[in-house]
Amino acid sequence: MESNERTEKCREVFSLLSEYLNLELPPDACQEMEAHIAGCQPCIEFAESLRKTVELCRHYQPTELPEPLGKNAREQLLEAYQKMLGGRKTFS
Repeated sequence: MESNERTEKCREVFSLLSEYLNLELPPDACQEMEAHIAGCQPCIEFAESLRKTVELCRHYQPTELPEPLGKNAREQLLEAYQKMLGGRKTFS
């Protein structure tokens, strides 16, 4: 397969990968993708990365919420915001 054809096929695989991993594609489309992915290292790596990401997201359960901003942090943010506003040019 020529480089340009491979690149085009890779784009197609990337655009359909979520549906593929969720088993939402027809069998013939799955077979075509599997045939391409089996012989394309970048697609193998991308598919595996996406598969791992989806799996991590499915099992993620936050254990605690972040703490509210401290008084000092709030003051610094407000100061930076006011400084940013003061630096804006007004249009008349």
